[in-house]
Amino acid sequence: MRRSLTTFVLLASCLSAAAVSAATPPKQPEQGPGGSDYAIADVIKTGTGTVASGSYVFYGNDTPSTPRPVVVFFHSWGAVNPALYGGFIDHLARKGYLVVFPRFQEVNRSRPVDASVRAGDLIAGALAALAADPQARPDPARVAFIGHSAGVPIALNVAAGVSQSGVPAPRLVFGLVPGGIASNEKERGIMLHDLSAIDPATLLITMSGDREHLPSDRASRRIFEAASAVPATRKLFMRASSDDHGYPALTATLAFPGSPKATYDAAAIKLQPDPPRDPKQKNTWKWSADMALSGPQTILTQQLGNNPTDTLDYLALWKTFEIAADAAFTGKDAAALARDPKFVDMGNWSDGWPVRRLSAQMPKGEVQEEKPERGPRRRLNLGPTESQQGAVDDLVKPFRS
Repeated sequence: MRRSLTTFVLLASCLSAAAVSAATPPKQPEQGPGGSDYAIADVIKTGTGTVASGSYVFYGNDTPSTPRPVVVFFHSWGAVNPALYGGFIDHLARKGYLVVFPRFQEVNRSRPVDASVRAGDLIAGALAALAADPQARPDPARVAFIGHSAGVPIALNVAAGVSQSGVPAPRLVFGLVPGGIASNEKERGIMLHDLSAIDPATLLITMSGDREHLPSDRASRRIFEAASAVPATRKLFMRASSDDHGYPALTATLAFPGSPKATYDAAAIKLQPDPPRDPKQKNTWKWSADMALSGPQTILTQQLGNNPTDTLDYLALWKTFEIAADAAFTGKDAAALARDPKFVDMGNWSDGWPVRRLSAQMPKGEVQEEKPERGPRRRLNLGPTESQQGAVDDLVKPFRS
């Protein structure tokens, strides 16, 4: 018994010493895209609409000299609390963006089939309500959509329906780990609308993590094929890679876009109460099974709340989005992004070893294929596995001539 206890203590000591001496991942940059050089210290957290049908809105507590670029954040199915993405939202608002978080879902009360139209109505209503606010000042010419999981097809449906909803056409749709797409009306999920109606000038980017990536790869392929009016030169498939070179390890799971921040909790943001219902009006609401969260949706929402804010947030998401938004707002295409080494760079571990870079691939056929620069290789820091590369090949295959 004493020998077993001694062995356990020695093993624990070795593991502890290894963790202390391990390389640490890059911290948030001090300046530039994804950096902490915030010109805005405080963020206004407010809302438009009512408790049952409203949007959360975030922008800097300053009076901008020019209108603010707009980011519409489409949450995953079940993740209706902006606190689950609070770190990302805080970063965007303090960088000068106006962030609109439409609550297009009432958990256990609304259906996926209604989410896209409802989201469009909420966004149009929020922007109309904020148009005259001297601090909000939304710029309808600079609008970007960010979607996560089922929020990606909803964002695309809204982008395809701007002529009906009155929502300004987004210059960028940034889809993170796309999923939740239904194949038919009987299947649980989001049915894609006619994505060929998306403005050809839109820059369309999807990003998956390397853990459980196959469903997201299939969803990206469907999105790229359906958005047929958007040329290949304005489409980009990206992947964030896990890296265990040091401690804590970086893990690109389905929940890696989560960056929980308690100060963005929905409970602290006051929305107007719903008007009293007319007792003479017949209640037509009827519960259906697809209103309830599935097991995977419940697990994903829980994982979002536990996901650490780390290098994947700073450099894979926040930095990448800022660079992509700047490109979209100035008319650049995906080729310009793919050629920019800063776009895929993930910095270095504290011992100088490079973190596994992002991959960025354009659909082949309309553009000349460019071979990316090879980074350092080692056993724990290799490029995509054979199965992962096969999924990427399948993704871009339909666009090859």
